[in-house]
Amino acid sequence: MTAFSDNRRPADLERLLDIARRLGATVDLDQMLAAIVDAATSLLDCERATVFLYEEASDELCSRIATGIDVSPISEIRFPASRGIAGDVAKTGRLVNLPDAYADPRFNQDFDRASGFRTRSMLAVRLTDHDDATVGVLQLLNKRGGVFDHRDEEITGFLGSQAGVAIQRQRLLHHFAEKQRIQRDLNIARTIQQGLLPQSNPVLAGFDVAGWNRPADETGGDFFDFLPLEDGRLALVIADATGHGIGPALVMAEARALFRALVSGSAGLEKAVNDMHRLLCLDLPDNRFVTAFCGILDSRAAEIEFLSAGQGPILLYEASTGTVCDLPAQGLPLAFFPEATYEGVTRIQMAEGDVLVLLTDGFYEWAREDGEAFGEERVGELVRRLHAAPAAQMIDAFYRAVLDFTAGTSQGDDLTAVIVKRIAVGE
Repeated sequence: MTAFSDNRRPADLERLLDIARRLGATVDLDQMLAAIVDAATSLLDCERATVFLYEEASDELCSRIATGIDVSPISEIRFPASRGIAGDVAKTGRLVNLPDAYADPRFNQDFDRASGFRTRSMLAVRLTDHDDATVGVLQLLNKRGGVFDHRDEEITGFLGSQAGVAIQRQRLLHHFAEKQRIQRDLNIARTIQQGLLPQSNPVLAGFDVAGWNRPADETGGDFFDFLPLEDGRLALVIADATGHGIGPALVMAEARALFRALVSGSAGLEKAVNDMHRLLCLDLPDNRFVTAFCGILDSRAAEIEFLSAGQGPILLYEASTGTVCDLPAQGLPLAFFPEATYEGVTRIQMAEGDVLVLLTDGFYEWAREDGEAFGEERVGELVRRLHAAPAAQMIDAFYRAVLDFTAGTSQGDDLTAVIVKRIAVGE
């Protein structure tokens, strides 16, 4: 006769249904494991029950041990899923019922020796989810008053199926909640980072200046900034910290703060950049660095001076000749090589119609499906074609041109642009 055909059938079914309801009522994993252990030891009248959870990433079984109805964690067991009785059940899916555990060569006696517990009989069943994938193993030890029988096997199989689905549900809920928490944190970080960027473009007589940023993720490592100085000049920077995401975003925030603090002094651009490099070297690990174009625009003299620490290309459209020049950077990226120094500020006298174009490498390196990147040549052609447009419209046209060229491939890097254009006074 089966477990559900004798006179104990109504009581067994009632208790199993109650267990199923309890498992469905909690989403806390520890409480769920406690409920499973409590139910198993009580329903099958055994001394100990253990739920081993299968961790696919490491191919291991891991569990807390619970004795009787005391479900307080007393240790953690972690071992390869190919080891022992539990490992065999996890891999084969076959239930194991051992009247004498020590008579089976698969039984690992180390746990008994370490805990002082003596295993006599054992019943182990695989826990599975809705797709029959292994979630873990339920292991019962030492049936009181004898050995585990066929009724115990059937009850354990039903309990195992309910427990497996409940554990899968809890894990999915946990992963969803964790994803939601991370997304909330990223949204906050994005709001803070976007708040650090200029909210409007500066207004200068004789110049049209615009900046723009679009990170590849919620947060990014690119930034630009405009800072009016006390003498009426405008400090500007466009920079790119290695990578994109939260880490580079933190680097970006520090680099921006350092630039603002250092360029506001009276020691000049060269000292500001060297001090910025020195301070970043103290804080950043060896695999982190920042490319940066740091400049000061004097609108009254129609002149811009700059130092570029590895940030390029630096494109200058010369209206008098209709050509686009690629100006050289003056040094290595900031924090790339501690002994680096930055000397030789470049000064450009800008004539009416001249345009300085600064784009981070996300524009140049965004590639279409065949692997071809947008590249410097296409950017140069756009500059020649669009030089008469307002600075903000030029940036928008660059972005749309990249989108058209890449035809739906995902943005792999942050995009940042700054354009400085000399215009007629009053224009």
